[in-house]
Amino acid sequence: MTIELARVATAAAPQLLELAKTRFWVDYDREADVLYISFQRPQKATNSVMTDDGVVLRYRADELVGITVLDASTR
Repeated sequence: MTIELARVATAAAPQLLELAKTRFWVDYDREADVLYISFQRPQKATNSVMTDDGVVLRYRADELVGITVLDASTR
C-alpha cells in the first residue's frame, strides 16, 4: 500500500464509520477508475441517484446498499 493510499484510507475512515454499517466491501476498477463500496453483497439495488460530484448512491427501497465513485483517482 502506498503512502498516498494509506492517507486517503485514513481520511475516509471517519466518514465510513458514520454510515453505521458493521461490514462493507471496497473494490476498485483501475481501468475504469471507479471505486465501489458495497454495504451488502449482492447489492440488488432498485434505485440509483447520481450526485453533482460524480458519486452514485445505490439504494434498495430506502436502504443505502452501495456507493460508486466515478473518476476515483482524481478525488
